[in-house]
Amino acid sequence: MAAPMELSCWGGDWGLPSLHPESLTVMAYAKFSGAPLTVNTINNPWRAPKADVPALISEDIIISQPAKILSFLRKQKYNADYQLSAKQGADTLAYIALLEEKLLPALLHTFWIEAENYCNVTKPWFASRIAFPLSLYLPGKMSREALNRITLTKGGPPLYSLTEVEAQIYRDAKECLNLLSKRLGTSQFFFGDTPTTLDAFVFGFLAPIYKVCFPRVQLQDHLKQLPNLCRLCDDILTCYFRLTVSGHSPAGQDTADANLQKLTQLVNKESNLIEKMDDNLRKSPQHPPRKLTTLKLAAGGEESSPLNRLSP
Repeated sequence: MAAPMELSCWGGDWGLPSLHPESLTVMAYAKFSGAPLTVNTINNPWRAPKADVPALISEDIIISQPAKILSFLRKQKYNADYQLSAKQGADTLAYIALLEEKLLPALLHTFWIEAENYCNVTKPWFASRIAFPLSLYLPGKMSREALNRITLTKGGPPLYSLTEVEAQIYRDAKECLNLLSKRLGTSQFFFGDTPTTLDAFVFGFLAPIYKVCFPRVQLQDHLKQLPNLCRLCDDILTCYFRLTVSGHSPAGQDTADANLQKLTQLVNKESNLIEKMDDNLRKSPQHPPRKLTTLKLAAGGEESSPLNRLSP
């Protein structure tokens, strides 16, 4: 019997199971490969000992970083790429490198550097999910780390100013989106009708850009002009996370079961109340039971009740 596996990751909003691209990537791959992960959303990544978020915990093993987590899942026989050829495997690695080089800097900038987005969306959202006093410090730390990562990779000659860097990273990101859209074409997934590692990475990078309601949306606007990439995100949310395009469905079966249980309890209470009212009416001398004489028979001799009218 395989050891239980738990995934610690940031939670979700805006119809997404997680707002964190790397967490989304791992969660999607687990769905594609059928890996039985127990997902634990956490408020503070420092609670995952000796690991960054997302962190996969299996017995005494803690694994971080999507590539390492996916490699571990493959060793456990949960492989979403078993049908790929050697060339398709090489293409997967090339496109993942393209995502990390061209799209990730713009994604970090959109969330953590763009002032309006950070002040109105990113900082309040993460701060609301982190316990005080870390809520005062951790979002700023994450913003500084994002800026350092961008400047280290994109801030060299000839781009010395942040304005020049910003313009270049968004040009690169839009070019990357165009290439992904052309590669996907009219296919359901990147390698046919079955999702693979590449689909998991693309979904993890694109879904936050696509779904989060930001004040500044230049990258989101460009993505929405590429309907096949938007459709890919919607299909994965609908088919694998049971989320609708509008995001109104529950983010997972646990939430669905909880809502169903609450609804069942409410229906039971209403049913008991109706039974008590009906019993009181039957016992009341001033309200004797009356025969239902107003029902008419429909053609064929069946009662024309609301149930019959609603039946197909």
